[in-house]
Amino acid sequence: MMKRLPALLVTLLSLLLSLGPAAPAQANAPDYRFGVVEAHDAPWAASELGAGWTRITFRWNEIQPDGPDQWNLPITDEQLALELAQGRQVVGLVVNTPGWATDLGPGVGVPRGLYLGHNDPDNLWAAFLRTLVARYAGRIDHWIIWNEPDIWDTYHQSWGGSVEDFVQLLRVSYGAVKETNPNGVVHLAAVTHWWDVNYGRELFFRRLLQVLTADPNGAAHNYYFDVATLHIYFQPENVYDLTTFYHNLMREYGLEKPIWIAESNAAPSEDPAWPVPDAQFKVTLEDQAAFIIQAMALGIAGGAERIAVYKMTDTGQDPAANPEPFGLVRADGTRRPAFTAFRVAATYLSGFRWGRWERRDEASVVVVGRGPQTTTVAWSRTPSPQQVYVPAQTTRALLVDMWGGARIVYPERGYYTLTLPGCNYEGPCLIGGAPLMLVEETSEEAGAPPPPPSELVLEGLDGAREPVRDELPR
Repeated sequence: MMKRLPALLVTLLSLLLSLGPAAPAQANAPDYRFGVVEAHDAPWAASELGAGWTRITFRWNEIQPDGPDQWNLPITDEQLALELAQGRQVVGLVVNTPGWATDLGPGVGVPRGLYLGHNDPDNLWAAFLRTLVARYAGRIDHWIIWNEPDIWDTYHQSWGGSVEDFVQLLRVSYGAVKETNPNGVVHLAAVTHWWDVNYGRELFFRRLLQVLTADPNGAAHNYYFDVATLHIYFQPENVYDLTTFYHNLMREYGLEKPIWIAESNAAPSEDPAWPVPDAQFKVTLEDQAAFIIQAMALGIAGGAERIAVYKMTDTGQDPAANPEPFGLVRADGTRRPAFTAFRVAATYLSGFRWGRWERRDEASVVVVGRGPQTTTVAWSRTPSPQQVYVPAQTTRALLVDMWGGARIVYPERGYYTLTLPGCNYEGPCLIGGAPLMLVEETSEEAGAPPPPPSELVLEGLDGAREPVRDELPR
């Protein structure tokens, strides 16, 4: 018996390796679709995390606070070189007008000379943007123009001009970026969505599309943006719902653009190292970890081209805290559990080609096609534990929990049985329970379309059994 043990261990190891993450095109290269904001604040941890892209904010009012001759950059060339060397694509976010460059309030004011041509030296925004884009061409080619312009109230306002002014900002930016760097990609400023909804206003994004598509020169210039951008927090199901909503909203106006989720997270209120007693949402460290995996899976299913978590690390007296801390890494270097969850998701969702939300009632089931592998992500949507039966495509699979624990499982009567813990809420779940990932080898050829929905069956632990609908509820 003892002589047979090494052979059994080798067999088990070979199974684990065969069902592990699909091999990347370049050894150890992260999937560039999964990102984390401000990776340069903890670059080695970001590499261990598996982040494939990051965002750096270039605040004009800090780079040139007193005049155009100043140049105080938020990142050194050495820091940027390290980001690129570690395989992360870097995206720049440009925002905030300095007081000397606007006749309105600093930060939110419309830049002076904005309605002049993008080559006119008196167009102060264009002059700054051209210099910035030229300096980083080939190192930073993606540029997000402004941030959350749908936030309009006095204390949180991001953009002080009109929608028409913002369209002019896009016109100027698009011309300046494309002329300066032919490989440049212009991203529309991210919107929060809920700021307008909660105040009963027509969506900024819709108002923007109305003005953009009315421009007789817009079509010739791709309507002045290449990528739409969203910020989605706290409720992972909103990642799917809002991504599909904004895709459809653009289609109403004849536009088909990729969507990036540039910020997402569920900042914890229950971290003993940073408790927030009066937080708007109660979020435990485990909830935050579950959010990461659920949001990534639902982002893929919703058609997001990329998704990033805000942010890499807390920084001292963190001005970004809301007041909850957002970092995957604490200021003292210790890691929140969400760090591990990100790494697990980036591993077992890497190489995704398509995704589909197959189940949305007592449990969520998301199927993600990854070429030679399929990953099924499942979690309970109620406080009660659930059981999900997944039709087997293979004779064995790898079952992975959100902490990376993995074991080989086998189907019974053609189904894999997944037992899912309930969420940490007494009422409706803000965030679902701890997810499980089932990884199977498949025979799908590269580029093949997703198969039709599976006939999944959900069973509560009380024995109630119900077939899955073929069509998702709207």
